[in-house]
Amino acid sequence: FSSPTTSLRDLMYSGASSPTGAKTPRTPGVSEHAPLLQNLAEDVEPAARGYGAGSPRDPLFSRKRSAWAKVKYYIPSFAWIPEYSFALFGGDFLGGLTVACMLIPQSVSYATSLARLSPVTGLFSASIPGIVYALLGTSRQLNVAPEAALSLLIGQTIDEILHSDPHSAKLDRATVGLAVSTIITFQAGLISFFLGFFRLGFLDVVLSRALLRGFVTAVAVVIMIEQLIPMFGLTALQHEYQLHSTLDKTLFILENLPRAHALTTAIGFGALGALVLLRTLKGPFKRYWWIYRIPEVLVVVVCATVISDRLGWDEDGVEILGNVPINTGSSFVLFPLHKMTLRYLRRTTSVSLLCAIIGFLDSIVSAKQNAGRFGYSISPNRELVALGAGNLVASFVPGTLPAYGSITRRSRVNGDVGARTQMASLICSGIVLLAIFFLLPWLYYLPKCVLASVICLIVFSLLAEVPHDVRFYWKLRSWMDLLLMALTFFFTIVWNVEIGIAVSIVISLLLVVRRSSKTRMTILGRIPGTDRWTSIDENPEAEEDVAGALIVRIRENLDFANTAQLKERLRRLELYGNAKHHPSDAPRRQHAAVLVFHLADVDSIDASAAQIFYELVETYQSRGVGLYITHLRGGPRDAFERAGVVGLLGEDAFCKDVASAMARVEQSMRER
Repeated sequence: FSSPTTSLRDLMYSGASSPTGAKTPRTPGVSEHAPLLQNLAEDVEPAARGYGAGSPRDPLFSRKRSAWAKVKYYIPSFAWIPEYSFALFGGDFLGGLTVACMLIPQSVSYATSLARLSPVTGLFSASIPGIVYALLGTSRQLNVAPEAALSLLIGQTIDEILHSDPHSAKLDRATVGLAVSTIITFQAGLISFFLGFFRLGFLDVVLSRALLRGFVTAVAVVIMIEQLIPMFGLTALQHEYQLHSTLDKTLFILENLPRAHALTTAIGFGALGALVLLRTLKGPFKRYWWIYRIPEVLVVVVCATVISDRLGWDEDGVEILGNVPINTGSSFVLFPLHKMTLRYLRRTTSVSLLCAIIGFLDSIVSAKQNAGRFGYSISPNRELVALGAGNLVASFVPGTLPAYGSITRRSRVNGDVGARTQMASLICSGIVLLAIFFLLPWLYYLPKCVLASVICLIVFSLLAEVPHDVRFYWKLRSWMDLLLMALTFFFTIVWNVEIGIAVSIVISLLLVVRRSSKTRMTILGRIPGTDRWTSIDENPEAEEDVAGALIVRIRENLDFANTAQLKERLRRLELYGNAKHHPSDAPRRQHAAVLVFHLADVDSIDASAAQIFYELVETYQSRGVGLYITHLRGGPRDAFERAGVVGLLGEDAFCKDVASAMARVEQSMRER
C-alpha cells in the first residue's frame, strides 16, 4: 500500500533518476537529453499548410518561415513556451522553489553585508533579471541573481566614492549607494548587451581557468574576512577606523578580538556550524530527494529569526535586520539616467566594465557545464544579450545590483532537482518577488551575523575546488598556471577586487597576444623514394635532401598579429631549425639559398600581413635567396596580387605543389 505522498511523488516524477536521486519529469516519448525543439526545421505553421494558405515551395511562405525561425532563434521563449509540456512542470517547479529558498537569504546577505544596501535591492536583483533572462537566454538551468564578488565590488566602490568625493560625503550612504549601484547595473547591462549584439561572445576565452580560479579564491578570502567583522559584533567599532584593504581589516579583527560581542559571536558561529552540519548530514541521503533538498540556509534563517524574537536578542546588543521598506528610493520605478546617477557615471564606468566581464565569465562557465550535462547547446552572444537586457531592465528599480549566473551551487542544484526549461527561472523569480512583499516583515528580528554566516557558507563552496585544481596543475607540472593563479590571488588580496580583476584580464590578454603573435610553422622534408613531403619533427624518415633549400609550411592564416615576427621566426628556422635554442647559441645550420613556402593551410591573409610578406620578399631577394610559393589558395593569391607580391616574384615562383617547386629548384641548381 502506497501513501498519498508516495503516489503524488510517483505521478509528478515519473522518469529516470538524476544523479542526486531526484526523479525528473520527462515528456512521453522524448529522451531527457534530446532538445526541446526536435522539429525546429519542420513546418512551423502546420495549420496554415493544412488549409492551403501557403505551400512550402511558395517563396512568400518560405520567407515567412525563415523570418519566424530567426525570431525564435533570437528570442528563445518564442520557441520553448509554445512547445512546453506540462510533464516538465513538476521538475521546473521544484527546481525554482529550491533555488528560491537558497536565493532569498543569499540575496539579502549580499545586499546588506557586502554591498551594504537595503535588503530589497538584493531581492529585486534576484527576481527581475531572472524573468528577462528566462525569455531571452539559451541556458535552461542557469539562475541569474546577484553575485558575491560583484556585490563586494559595489560596496567597495560606494565606500571609495564616499571617502574621496567631498560632495558625496555630505549625503548619507544609502542615497549614494542607491545611485552608484543603479548606474553600475545600467552600464554593466549596456556593456553586456552591446558585447553580445556585436558578437563578441568569444571573450569567454580571455581568462584562463587558472586565472579565474586564482581570482575566485582571492575573492572568497576577501569576503570571508569582510564577514568576520559582523560575526564578531565589531561593525560599530569598524566605523571608527579607516579600513580600506583586506590586510587592514585582518589586522583590525586580530587587534579587536578581545572587544568582540560575545552573544553576537556565539550566534554567528553557531549558525555557521549549523549550516555546515546540515549540509554534511544531507550527503548520505542523496537517494531521498525530500531530505537531500531541504534548504539548510532557509531553515537556519527561519530558526534564528524565531529564536531572536522569543529571546529578545536585539535588546542584548545583537544587530538585527529591522524594518525594511519595500521601495528603494523616492520612486519604485525610476529611469536610471537622472541627475543623481549621472554624477557618478564616469567614475563607475571601469567598475561596470569589470562587472560585465566577470559576470559573463561566471555565467558562461555555469551555462556550458549545464549544457554539457543535459545535451544542448548555448550561444555566448545570445547569453550576453540576455544578461545585458536583464540588468538594463532591473536598473529601472533604484539600487539593484548587477545580476549574472553563478559558478557556485545555484544552477547546478537547479538541474539536479529537475529543472529542464527556463520555466524554473520564472518560477524562482516569482517566488522571490512574493517574498519582497510578504516575507520581509517576518524577518524583522533576523540577526545580521546570521546573514554573514550564510555568506561564509558560500565562501566554503568557492574554496572547495581549490585543492583539486592545485593538485591538477602540480600533477601536470604547469608551473605557469600555478604562477598566474598565485599572482591573481596576491593582487586581489593586497590591493582590492578591482585591481585583482584588472590584473587578471591584462595578464590574460598579454598571454593571448604572445601566443597569437607566433606563427605556427614547421620544416618539411622528403620521405626517401617518394615525392611526399612531411614535417621532419613528426616523421623521423623525412629528410632535407636538397642542400641549401628550406621548405617551410605555415599552418595558420596570416594576420597582423602573427606576421609581425615572421621575418625573425624564419631567420631562426634557417639557423637553428625547429629545435629549442637560445638566441646566444651558435648557428646549427647555414643560411638558405632557396626558400619554399607551403601555404595549403592559409585560407586568408589580411592587408597588414600581405604588406609584411611583400617586405619579406624584398629582403630575401636582396640577399639573392630564391623564393617559391606552393599550394596557394584563391583568396590569399588575390591578396598577393593586390599587394604586388605576384608582380615582385613573377608567375614562375608560384607552383602547384612542393614537388614541382623542388623540380625547378634542382633544375636551376644544375644550370648553375
